[in-house]
Amino acid sequence: MITGFLLTAIPNWTDRLPIQGARLFALGRGLRCRSPCGDVLGLHRLVSDRRYRDGAFLVLVTAAAAREMLAARKWGNLKVCVILTVMIAANVTFHVEAHVWGTADYGIRLGLAAIIMLILIIGGRIVPSFTHNWLARGNPGRLPVPFGRFDVVALALGGMGLVLWIALPTARTTAAALLGVGILQTVRLARWVGYRTLRDRLVLVLHLAYAFVPLGFMLTGIAALDLLPASAGIHAWTVGAIGTMTLAVMTRASLGHTGHALVASTTTQLIYLAVLTSAVMRICAAIEPQRSNMLLPVSALFWVAAFLGFGASYGPILLRRRRDGDEFKPMNVLEPGGADRH
Repeated sequence: MITGFLLTAIPNWTDRLPIQGARLFALGRGLRCRSPCGDVLGLHRLVSDRRYRDGAFLVLVTAAAAREMLAARKWGNLKVCVILTVMIAANVTFHVEAHVWGTADYGIRLGLAAIIMLILIIGGRIVPSFTHNWLARGNPGRLPVPFGRFDVVALALGGMGLVLWIALPTARTTAAALLGVGILQTVRLARWVGYRTLRDRLVLVLHLAYAFVPLGFMLTGIAALDLLPASAGIHAWTVGAIGTMTLAVMTRASLGHTGHALVASTTTQLIYLAVLTSAVMRICAAIEPQRSNMLLPVSALFWVAAFLGFGASYGPILLRRRRDGDEFKPMNVLEPGGADRH
């Protein structure tokens, strides 16, 4: 999902042609290559199993992204490559932990933290920007607060909170940091005036997806105080933030890149409702484990419905030619201020 996003967004960031043809095929081949991690760590027998070769794919994606950024001199966007490098480290940590100790706690937390930071960085750009673009078209009133010093502080403290959670997930210091970050991210989200986007579901769902980020921080902070199961906050981040943001961006990009109007149809709104319901039910199942036998199947059903609904609804339009007939017309729906201006 992250690779698909980057392959779509990087050409918009760099004004370069997208990765395609043989270069794109080479990325796919990375899934079948021997991981370089084994050579670095001396775990040759470990990586001889194909299950451990996924590290090569992450390395190739990171290298391809960095090459495009450097060629276009987009130094500011290199922070995305830093996140990808953290994901590589998380992947290596996961396999080493599992092989040596039979667990993967640090690797899982490191990988999840990397993805949450990606949402904090990129989501923190596109959500207020798309909101601003929509409100500026005939919706007079308060606009989202532009990216500024407050956002820099929120990102920095968010990263520090996640580092503490990775290293000391049950410490009182970690609990205080996570709760503080949760409050800070809630304020950040409120500054983007999501309440004014009720009429545009494509924009509203971005706010709802991001809302699971501060919720995850707060639930994880409460869990560090041993007042809730740790899985409550983790599922707020995974099913809620990651799952909903994935569908929010995929639907928007699919419409824009196929020449369709950026309008959420009834089916699209049902997809959003399904994934949001799945997230809420999964969090509730973690908080109320005695009712998990009922809540878990409901969450799973709505999760499957959301993604199958996306495939059934958007698959046909992705397989057809663009509606305007121009296969090479750029449609910048992932760069703030891009296609939303049209």
